[in-house]
Amino acid sequence: MTDILARLEGVSRSYQKGKEKVEVLHNLDLDIPRGDFIAVMGPSGSGKTTLLNLIGGLDKPTAGTIRVGDAELTNMSNNQLSHWRSTHIGFIFQFYNLLPVLTAQKNVELPLLLTNFNGKERAERAAIALDIVGLSDRSKHHPRELSGGQEQRVAIARAIVSDPSLLLCDEPTGDLDRETADEVLKLMQILNREHGKTIVMVTHDAQAAEYANRILHCDKGTLEAREVA
Repeated sequence: MTDILARLEGVSRSYQKGKEKVEVLHNLDLDIPRGDFIAVMGPSGSGKTTLLNLIGGLDKPTAGTIRVGDAELTNMSNNQLSHWRSTHIGFIFQFYNLLPVLTAQKNVELPLLLTNFNGKERAERAAIALDIVGLSDRSKHHPRELSGGQEQRVAIARAIVSDPSLLLCDEPTGDLDRETADEVLKLMQILNREHGKTIVMVTHDAQAAEYANRILHCDKGTLEAREVA
């Protein structure tokens, strides 16, 4: 039996826009097996980022249930969700959101400030994460001293430093040139295949989507799947 890491059942998300109710996701079902690498594509406004935010506990559905691991997200308070995210979810965004005054090492350590690790343990974990993304020799560099691809690698190291089971990526290569994007995507494949990370990636880039195991098309609040050849 397939080990399901995340399950969405009957999930809808709507927003009130003035007097109008806008439904972004409609009665959506999705199973994410442990170790999967999913690319989510679709037109702007189709609900891709909303889906990512729901899986990561940054937003709550209007209807339906979301379970990730042993956690039933729809029953958790905001404080509980914040604590849960800090240990179970790694976020990677289009813009790296690195603090310019901190070195790569200190940027990677940031998520661990929410844990019980002491300074030495935080430094050791950050060093391991930077080594995984191939940036051990840039640990003392500040973001301004790094290329765009290196900054995204630091952001990926920050996302994996707490050893989360699930990586959620929102247009992770959208700000990179093709060659650098491919390097980052190959790194994500390594994280998936060799380090066992389950990945859900939102992208508008068909070439980026081909790095995933399967592609989901999000349109008008529903999902349609196709396997990657």
